[in-house]
Amino acid sequence: MKSVVIYTDGGCEGNPGPGGWGAVVRGDDSVREISGGEIATTNNRMELTAAIEALTTLAERSEVCLFTDSQYVKNGITLWINSWKRKGWITSAKQPVKNVDLWQRLDAVVARHRVTWKWVKGHAGHADNERCDGLAGREIAKLKQQHSQTTRQVALTTLQQPAVLETRTLQQASLF
Repeated sequence: MKSVVIYTDGGCEGNPGPGGWGAVVRGDDSVREISGGEIATTNNRMELTAAIEALTTLAERSEVCLFTDSQYVKNGITLWINSWKRKGWITSAKQPVKNVDLWQRLDAVVARHRVTWKWVKGHAGHADNERCDGLAGREIAKLKQQHSQTTRQVALTTLQQPAVLETRTLQQASLF
């Protein structure tokens, strides 16, 4: 089984706001850097996306040591997820699990590998974690350059009130 080390990070400017994620994937003889972003998202969604996207790049079943600076991601996948699944994606506080779409994707991609999850303190000088942070920041800057403040605000409103805007969009669509 191939051995891989992955570092991931995600972040937002504002939370929610424009967000980016980055990952460094180290195999036996290769290093890959990947990144992406969303115009309106949350820090936790970007942290989850980084792990999902990094694991998705692996073509074959691998032994993975994945480092994240997110306690939310590490605890969610190692401590909380089995309970959430048993309870139908409901938390111990009897609330729907936030970011359930991403947790389900992460659960599916993790099942293809043997993953050991490690927490690393962010912004503490670890080279690969700092690189991931830089990749995420670059994606945020790119989004801010590509999209006006007005466009970002509309996207943010959509993120925060999807049902209201979906209804408005459907109502507007029926006018034409």
